[in-house]
Amino acid sequence: MIESCRGLVPAWEVDHVGHFTVAYYHQRVEDAGFAVLEALGLGPTYTRSDGRGCPTTNCHVRYLHELRSGDIYHVQSGLLAIEETELVFGHKLFDSASGTLCTTVAQRVGHLDIATGKPIALPAAARRTAEAQRIEWQEPPPERRPRPIGDEGFVDGVLDTVEPHEMNILGRSSLTHYVHRFSAAGGHVMAAFGMTPDYMRTEHRGLSTFEFQLAIAGPLRSGDLVRVQSALVHVGNSSLRLFHRMTNRRTGEEVATLEQSGVHLDREARRSAPLPDALRAKALAMLAPTARETA
Repeated sequence: MIESCRGLVPAWEVDHVGHFTVAYYHQRVEDAGFAVLEALGLGPTYTRSDGRGCPTTNCHVRYLHELRSGDIYHVQSGLLAIEETELVFGHKLFDSASGTLCTTVAQRVGHLDIATGKPIALPAAARRTAEAQRIEWQEPPPERRPRPIGDEGFVDGVLDTVEPHEMNILGRSSLTHYVHRFSAAGGHVMAAFGMTPDYMRTEHRGLSTFEFQLAIAGPLRSGDLVRVQSALVHVGNSSLRLFHRMTNRRTGEEVATLEQSGVHLDREARRSAPLPDALRAKALAMLAPTARETA
């Protein structure tokens, strides 16, 4: 594995729960991915000269240990799979002070013509370099779960416009801004069953995410109008699973989806806490129907 990213968690990248915001994890994931691509000869220089690049198509993220304001970290990365037009990277983010593994990420990227979005076979030289850098990956694969069907149970969460400052080196929105929108939408669906910002401030509670399954079907570009809707697909004693879908408001086309799993967190004890009965009852009543339930 190569070291692909290193830094410190600044105070302004910490969320209301008191730990490193999930959107900023994805900024580091994207940075780490670009570092691996550079090592393969497919980085920013290649994009500028050849008009080709490797945007992310999905990420499976497991949050194992929290990072808080002021913590230092580093990321180690390697190649998990090499396909005709795609690569899969593995990233491990560590607390540099303690050596604790905080996060694992399997990131899939596609090799595209940036102007047309058409998949293109990986260059032979890059394939040879990648083959020599494969690593063993012992982390569990993502669990495939049924998705919501139809619109029942979905709550409107985000309606906004993609800004020029959101663009990454490939000329499309960075992962950070996809995730910021999903996080904002999650706030709306949780408020609908009583887990409001006021409740979380008063009761010292929050949602602590432990897994993301992010899929990106298309790019966000400056000026695009975006809509995000979210639904509950699982409610346990303390656990919640949310499903978010992002669409282009002009075309109605689905741009990205996110399955987010987390727990109702006691922010003082730093551990999960049961949902109050009243909130849990409202949440259960909001569950979106899924394919398995209707089969």
